[in-house]
Amino acid sequence: MPYDFNLVVNRKNTNSLKYDFAVEKGKAADILPLWVADMDFPTVPEVTEALINASRHGIFGYTEVKEDYFLVLRNWFSSHYHWEIERKWLIKTPGVVFAIAMAIRAFTEKNEAVLIQRPVYYPFSEAIESNERKLINNPLVYEKGKYHIDYNDFEDKIIKNNVKLFILCNPHNPVGRVWTKEELIHLGDICLKHNVLVVSDEIHADFIYSGHAHLNFANLKPEFFDNTITCTAPSKTFNLAGLQVSNVLIGNPKLKTAFKNEIIKSGYSQLNTMGLIACQTAYEYGDEWLKELKDYLYENLRYVKEFIEKNIPEVTLVEPEGTYLLWLDFKKLGLSEEELEDLIINKAKLWLDAGTMFGPEGLGFQRINIACPRETLTLALTSLHDAIEERKKSK
Repeated sequence: MPYDFNLVVNRKNTNSLKYDFAVEKGKAADILPLWVADMDFPTVPEVTEALINASRHGIFGYTEVKEDYFLVLRNWFSSHYHWEIERKWLIKTPGVVFAIAMAIRAFTEKNEAVLIQRPVYYPFSEAIESNERKLINNPLVYEKGKYHIDYNDFEDKIIKNNVKLFILCNPHNPVGRVWTKEELIHLGDICLKHNVLVVSDEIHADFIYSGHAHLNFANLKPEFFDNTITCTAPSKTFNLAGLQVSNVLIGNPKLKTAFKNEIIKSGYSQLNTMGLIACQTAYEYGDEWLKELKDYLYENLRYVKEFIEKNIPEVTLVEPEGTYLLWLDFKKLGLSEEELEDLIINKAKLWLDAGTMFGPEGLGFQRINIACPRETLTLALTSLHDAIEERKKSK
């Protein structure tokens, strides 16, 4: 059945973090938000119906899942990624960031080193530093409009800092890389060589563009399987972030026990009742919806590329291989960070994510979320174009 992704849904006055907290976060009330990574599309209709039916029951007690929940997950991973997962690997958590924090606490001690690859999703840094671990950065290299990994620096940083844990972002947020088999194996072999545990954040795995394929890191080699904590969730895929459910896969029994014990220490047990219902329903009935969504997002991407090339040549789109988050390079404008923020926020009246949120390597970049109706995207790009043109006139 066709789904109407052009429909503009009013999200204001719903306590939406994206739409209703601009003033509290120092922005103008009328700013157009394309920042936080949730979508402006209603979720799979079957999910909404399942939640309505559950709410009619009227009792929201402690909830667990039975075999059918896992069977739906297994089918999804098998059909989409050719990975035959087992129920004994599964631990459910309220989110991927929570899972990453639990892994940091379970497998490292205070002041031990954890490695990331900036510019990268900023909660990685927060989880490391707030838990009093030492943040080590293997910065991605930006050359000729594309990012790649400096493996010599990666290994050197591991050796010099006695790194214990590496957080892999695959697909990478915000630069949009979908790492190849060769790239992942190179990283994994270095980690094995130096006894570095890998936490693989694969939350954006369902959004891959043509010509690329998502590879589950743990499924590449048996040795990787025994050395990896894989973090997945339906939240980005089906727009369910507020329902707080993720599925962590750990094949190594010792690692799983240690991870589970850390969750127990945190005081957390059963997940959100509605989140579990939504997760199972989405994976069971959401395949066609997702296919149509990805077609729509691809057209949004094509639209952004054509608009920028034609109307804003001063801005460079870093060609994404995955995710619905685009990484825009504004460095040709020659602006300071403060001037760029003024242009985006005060002149264009747009709320994007400043590149420096993802590390100093993001200076001169902005991240924009294109998971919105074309009408919203057109308004945003037009506002950006007009602001840049006005600035050129005033110089």
